[in-house]
Amino acid sequence: MSVNNLVARRAARTAGARRPGDRPRRSGSRALACPEFDHRLLPGSNAAMGLEPAERRLLAEMPLHAITSVHGETGLLERLAVEIASLPRGSREQVEQALELASRLHAADRRQREPYVSHLLRVAIRVMSHYRVADPDIACAALLHDSIEDHAGDLAPGGDHAAALGVLAGQFGDRVAGLVGAVTNPPWQPGLDVHEQYRVHVTESLEASPWARVIKASDFTDNAVGLIHTTGPRLTHLAGKYAPLVPVLRGLILRDDTPLDADVKQRIAGQLDTAGARFATIWHPGPGP
Repeated sequence: MSVNNLVARRAARTAGARRPGDRPRRSGSRALACPEFDHRLLPGSNAAMGLEPAERRLLAEMPLHAITSVHGETGLLERLAVEIASLPRGSREQVEQALELASRLHAADRRQREPYVSHLLRVAIRVMSHYRVADPDIACAALLHDSIEDHAGDLAPGGDHAAALGVLAGQFGDRVAGLVGAVTNPPWQPGLDVHEQYRVHVTESLEASPWARVIKASDFTDNAVGLIHTTGPRLTHLAGKYAPLVPVLRGLILRDDTPLDADVKQRIAGQLDTAGARFATIWHPGPGP
């Protein structure tokens, strides 16, 4: 299914969409249920999104969270279509297949005030647009980066991570599956601090996989920006999870073997510095408020 078909499908769902908070992120095996497509909305047409031509052209220049705020998920789908338009047809179809699978798996998931797939779209678009990576395998892995951690049970019986990664390998190849595996937090081991386990896994897996660093940098950046849209006890919880990882990820991104241009690395490092300052205003390690 093309990105434009998904744009139309999302627009058709808008009238009956759940409100934020109706469904948590991890929603179980029913996430594979696919919503009906309203064929009255032509794929890629202005009717599908309700955008004027000038608004559509502006999407390519808007910050990703601004697109989210103004146009929602359908705007991000349109922006992804812009990013993959120059890829060969087979590569575009590969990315569209990854998007279709991610949309099915996360169909009922929410992330604070938005459909969870908006986060996945921003991660993939940022890699292609801001990091200048025109590699369909990386785009696919970015779209699917939470598929194992959140929906292994929808991909393989029993939710076994290795089996679920095997399903991804069968559909998208070993490289995509390997990248998804590298950014997937393993199941929690009793007796370990959950945040410490997360940081150890991220550090070790990114040491071994330069391209996984690229995906994690986009994911981490989106989480850091998204923190300003988070409220309640979860705000401190997430800051405590992410803050200690900032210097680790910054150092890994700036390494010579990270496959990004030097100016892109410096841009990411600056964003991580901003994220670190933001976390510091929220979370204070050790005793005290």
